[in-house]
Amino acid sequence: MKKYEFTGETKKTGIFGDITVRRIRATVAFGLIEVGDLGGWIEKEENLSHENNAWVYGNAEVCGNAKVCGDAWVYGNAKVCGDAWVYGDAEVYGNAKVCGNAKVCGDAKVCGDAEVYGNAKVCGDAEVYGNAKVCGNAEVCGNAEVFSARHLLVIGPIGSRNAFTTFFRDKDKEITVRCGCFLGKIDKFLEKVQQTHGESKYALVYRAAVDIAKLHIDLTEETKEE
Repeated sequence: MKKYEFTGETKKTGIFGDITVRRIRATVAFGLIEVGDLGGWIEKEENLSHENNAWVYGNAEVCGNAKVCGDAWVYGNAKVCGDAWVYGDAEVYGNAKVCGNAKVCGDAKVCGDAEVYGNAKVCGDAEVYGNAKVCGNAEVCGNAEVFSARHLLVIGPIGSRNAFTTFFRDKDKEITVRCGCFLGKIDKFLEKVQQTHGESKYALVYRAAVDIAKLHIDLTEETKEE
């Protein structure tokens, strides 16, 4: 059974002026939504799953091949487009934008004026907000808290795998590293580098990246903006 219908109201999307999005209205009750509640704007049914509690409301827009599913919510003035996916219990709101091949999942939140694009992935309990931009092949996950560009550093391709390594400020106001299958604090990352690469050129490159991350990433307290 379909959980929403189109109201007949349309507008040109604020993302791409040549795309028309249509307002939705709930036809069944689910989660916090009641029958008849107005939703946000989507281009086509493929943008929003009829399964579970996924929902788009407010002035939020979803278009292109983007998909919102699971129990994810997109609201406020948020925009999701391209081939992006928002799923799990994720939330995208405020003036946030998620586009390209980006994925936001788990309990992750993207809000404020934040942007997630490219092949970037935000997952777990991560929060990206303020004016932060997560892009390229960056993966922000675990208990990450990214407020601005000064809280995130992506370096690559480096190392034996010629891959990207992501350094980000976590909610403990420390630096966490995502590198291949490794996810952990920066000191544990250095231990892993020593165990795996010893004094090789790869180890030297990783250590140099750590030094840059320590200089770049701001660990001072910031006021969260949503």
